[in-house]
Amino acid sequence: MVDGLGKAESGAQLLTRLEGRSSLKKLEPYLFAEEGYPVHGDVVEFHGPEGAGKTEMLFHLVARCILPKAGGGLEVSLLFIDTDFHFDMLRLVTVLEHRLPQSSEERIKQCLGRFFLVTCSSSAQLLLTLHSLENMFCSHPSLCLLMIDSLSAFYWIDRANGGENLGLQEANLRRCVRCLEKLLREYRLALFATTQTIMQKSSNSAESAGGLQDEAEAVDYRPYLCKSWQQLITHRVFFSKQCHPGSAKGFSLTSCHVRNNSVVKRPFGISEDGIQF
Repeated sequence: MVDGLGKAESGAQLLTRLEGRSSLKKLEPYLFAEEGYPVHGDVVEFHGPEGAGKTEMLFHLVARCILPKAGGGLEVSLLFIDTDFHFDMLRLVTVLEHRLPQSSEERIKQCLGRFFLVTCSSSAQLLLTLHSLENMFCSHPSLCLLMIDSLSAFYWIDRANGGENLGLQEANLRRCVRCLEKLLREYRLALFATTQTIMQKSSNSAESAGGLQDEAEAVDYRPYLCKSWQQLITHRVFFSKQCHPGSAKGFSLTSCHVRNNSVVKRPFGISEDGIQF
C-alpha cells in the first residue's frame, strides 16, 4: 500500500502535464531540417569533435529561450546540466548583453531567472540528478527544455569501471536514458544533448544508426553510446570546422531528422555576440 501511494500522481503533477509547455516553434529555424523546430518529446543530439561549436550553439539556444519576447526570445525557462564543466556564465551574459535591445543589470537578472544550472561529475550523479528533477518540473510549468552538455562525458570512466562487461559499462547510461524518456513523456519536454566524436568510423558503414547511412558517412559518424540512447534520438546535428581560410563562417552543421531522413546543411560563424548563420 505504501508503494502504491508513492507512485500516486498529485494534482499539481497532473495539471503540469495536462496544461502543456510553451511552443519551441521559433527556437532556431536554421538548425532543423524540414519542419523547422523541435516539438515536445523530441531529442536532439549535437555531435562533433571538440571545438566545433556544440556548446556555443547551446549558449545561442539558451539565450533564445530566456530572452523576453520583446527582445526576440521565447521567454521560457530551461534546465542546463553541465557534465564537462565547460559552461561559462560570463559568456552567456555577454551574448545576452548583445541581444537585449536595452541591456541593463536588471534585465540580465530577469533573463537569468529563467535559467537553471546543475553540474554533475559522474554518471551516477547524473542519474541521481535526473531522478530528482520531477518535483522541479512540477513546480516550474514554464520549464520546457532540458540540455545536457555532454552525455558522453563519462564514457571512458564508465567503460573502465565496467571492465570487460558491456552491460556494466553501459548500466548507468541506460538508466539515465530511461529516466530521460519518462521525463520527456510525462512533462512534455524537449531535450538537447551533446556528444563528442571519440570513435572513428569503421570501414563497414552498416554500423551507422538511425537510417542516416549516407549522411553518417559524410561526417565520419559512428555511434558508440548505448542502443537505448540511439533509439531515443529524433534529430541528429553534426558539427564540424570549415576548411576554408579567410571564411567568416568557420563552422558548419548537418542537421538530420532521424525518422524521415530529411537533411539540411548550414555554415555558421561564432562572434562575440554569439552564433551567426
